[in-house]
Amino acid sequence: MKRDRLDAEIDAARKRGERKFATEPRAIDARYDSRSGRVSVELSNGCTFVFPARALQGLDSATDADLAKVEVAGIGYGLHWPTLDADFLVLGLLNGVFGSPAWMAKERARRAGSATFRATARRNGARRTRAASSRKSG
Repeated sequence: MKRDRLDAEIDAARKRGERKFATEPRAIDARYDSRSGRVSVELSNGCTFVFPARALQGLDSATDADLAKVEVAGIGYGLHWPTLDADFLVLGLLNGVFGSPAWMAKERARRAGSATFRATARRNGARRTRAASSRKSG
Protein backbone atom coordinates (compact mmCIF):
# COMPACT_ATOMS: atom_id res chain seq x y z
CA MET A 1 0.00 0.00 0.00
CA LYS A 2 2.72 2.49 0.91
CA ARG A 3 4.72 1.63 -2.22
CA ASP A 4 1.70 2.29 -4.47
CA ARG A 5 1.12 5.65 -2.83
CA LEU A 6 4.80 6.59 -3.19
CA ASP A 7 4.78 5.63 -6.89
CA ALA A 8 1.64 7.73 -7.45
CA GLU A 9 3.23 10.73 -5.73
CA ILE A 10 6.39 10.35 -7.82
CA ASP A 11 4.34 10.17 -11.03
CA ALA A 12 2.35 13.28 -10.03
CA ALA A 13 5.56 15.17 -9.24
CA ARG A 14 7.05 14.19 -12.61
CA LYS A 15 3.94 15.43 -14.41
CA ARG A 16 4.07 18.75 -12.51
CA GLY A 17 7.73 19.12 -13.45
CA GLU A 18 7.05 18.38 -17.10
CA ARG A 19 4.20 20.93 -17.14
CA LYS A 20 6.42 23.53 -15.49
CA PHE A 21 9.26 22.83 -17.92
CA ALA A 22 6.91 23.15 -20.89
CA THR A 23 5.13 26.33 -19.78
CA GLU A 24 7.42 28.53 -17.67
CA PRO A 25 9.95 30.68 -19.52
CA ARG A 26 13.56 29.62 -19.05
CA ALA A 27 16.77 31.33 -20.06
CA ILE A 28 18.44 29.96 -23.17
CA ASP A 29 21.19 32.58 -23.32
CA ALA A 30 22.30 35.60 -21.30
CA ARG A 31 24.70 38.36 -22.27
CA TYR A 32 25.93 41.58 -20.71
CA ASP A 33 26.26 44.70 -22.89
CA SER A 34 28.83 47.05 -21.36
CA ARG A 35 27.69 49.99 -23.54
CA SER A 36 24.16 49.96 -22.13
CA GLY A 37 24.98 48.33 -18.78
CA ARG A 38 22.17 45.85 -19.39
CA VAL A 39 21.81 42.08 -19.36
CA SER A 40 19.84 40.57 -22.22
CA VAL A 41 18.22 37.18 -21.58
CA GLU A 42 16.84 35.12 -24.44
CA LEU A 43 13.91 33.06 -23.17
CA SER A 44 12.61 29.65 -24.22
CA ASN A 45 9.29 31.20 -25.30
CA GLY A 46 11.00 33.34 -27.96
CA CYS A 47 10.98 36.57 -25.93
CA THR A 48 13.98 38.58 -24.83
CA PHE A 49 14.14 40.23 -21.42
CA VAL A 50 16.54 43.13 -20.77
CA PHE A 51 17.35 44.71 -17.41
CA PRO A 52 20.02 46.99 -15.92
CA ALA A 53 22.66 44.71 -14.40
CA ARG A 54 23.63 47.05 -11.60
CA ALA A 55 20.00 47.25 -10.42
CA LEU A 56 20.39 43.77 -8.93
CA GLN A 57 21.28 43.33 -5.28
CA GLY A 58 25.04 43.15 -4.84
CA LEU A 59 25.89 44.06 -8.42
CA ASP A 60 25.82 47.86 -8.11
CA SER A 61 29.61 48.18 -7.98
CA ALA A 62 30.52 45.16 -10.14
CA THR A 63 32.98 45.66 -12.97
CA ASP A 64 32.00 45.22 -16.59
CA ALA A 65 34.37 42.25 -16.79
CA ASP A 66 32.60 40.51 -13.90
CA LEU A 67 29.12 41.30 -15.25
CA ALA A 68 30.11 39.87 -18.64
CA LYS A 69 30.66 36.46 -17.03
CA VAL A 70 26.91 35.89 -16.61
CA GLU A 71 25.89 32.26 -17.14
CA VAL A 72 22.58 30.47 -17.54
CA ALA A 73 22.27 28.21 -14.51
CA GLY A 74 21.06 24.63 -14.75
CA ILE A 75 18.26 24.12 -17.23
CA GLY A 76 17.55 27.83 -17.53
CA TYR A 77 15.73 28.73 -14.34
CA GLY A 78 18.53 30.95 -13.06
CA LEU A 79 21.35 33.34 -13.92
CA HIS A 80 24.73 32.99 -12.23
CA TRP A 81 27.73 35.31 -11.95
CA PRO A 82 30.58 33.04 -10.75
CA THR A 83 33.09 35.79 -9.97
CA LEU A 84 30.47 37.74 -8.00
CA ASP A 85 28.95 34.70 -6.26
CA ALA A 86 25.53 35.98 -7.33
CA ASP A 87 22.49 33.99 -8.42
CA PHE A 88 19.04 35.17 -9.49
CA LEU A 89 15.93 33.28 -10.58
CA VAL A 90 14.74 34.10 -14.09
CA LEU A 91 11.09 34.04 -13.05
CA GLY A 92 11.89 36.43 -10.18
CA LEU A 93 13.68 38.84 -12.51
CA LEU A 94 10.74 38.72 -14.91
CA ASN A 95 8.54 39.69 -11.97
CA GLY A 96 10.81 42.57 -10.95
CA VAL A 97 12.44 40.80 -8.00
CA PHE A 98 15.99 42.13 -8.09
CA GLY A 99 17.01 41.13 -4.55
CA SER A 100 15.88 39.87 -1.16
CA PRO A 101 12.61 41.18 0.29
CA ALA A 102 14.49 43.35 2.82
CA TRP A 103 16.77 44.79 0.12
CA MET A 104 13.81 45.43 -2.20
CA ALA A 105 11.99 47.30 0.59
CA LYS A 106 15.05 49.49 1.21
CA GLU A 107 15.42 50.17 -2.52
CA ARG A 108 11.75 51.17 -2.83
CA ALA A 109 12.10 53.47 0.17
CA ARG A 110 15.32 54.96 -1.21
CA ARG A 111 13.75 55.57 -4.61
CA ALA A 112 10.58 56.98 -3.08
CA GLY A 113 12.70 59.20 -0.85
CA SER A 114 14.68 60.43 -3.83
CA ALA A 115 11.50 61.17 -5.76
CA THR A 116 9.99 62.89 -2.72
CA PHE A 117 13.17 64.90 -2.25
CA ARG A 118 13.18 66.00 -5.89
CA ALA A 119 9.48 66.91 -5.80
CA THR A 120 9.96 68.90 -2.59
CA ALA A 121 12.98 70.67 -4.04
CA ARG A 122 10.98 71.59 -7.16
CA ARG A 123 8.11 72.94 -5.05
CA ASN A 124 10.49 74.89 -2.81
CA GLY A 125 12.32 76.23 -5.84
CA ALA A 126 9.02 77.39 -7.33
CA ARG A 127 8.14 79.15 -4.07
CA ARG A 128 11.48 80.95 -4.00
CA THR A 129 11.02 81.99 -7.61
CA ARG A 130 7.52 83.36 -6.93
CA ALA A 131 8.74 85.16 -3.81
CA ALA A 132 11.69 86.68 -5.66
CA SER A 133 9.54 87.82 -8.58
CA SER A 134 6.94 89.39 -6.25
CA ARG A 135 9.71 91.35 -4.45
CA LYS A 136 11.02 92.65 -7.77
CA SER A 137 7.61 93.84 -8.92
CA GLY A 138 6.79 95.48 -5.59
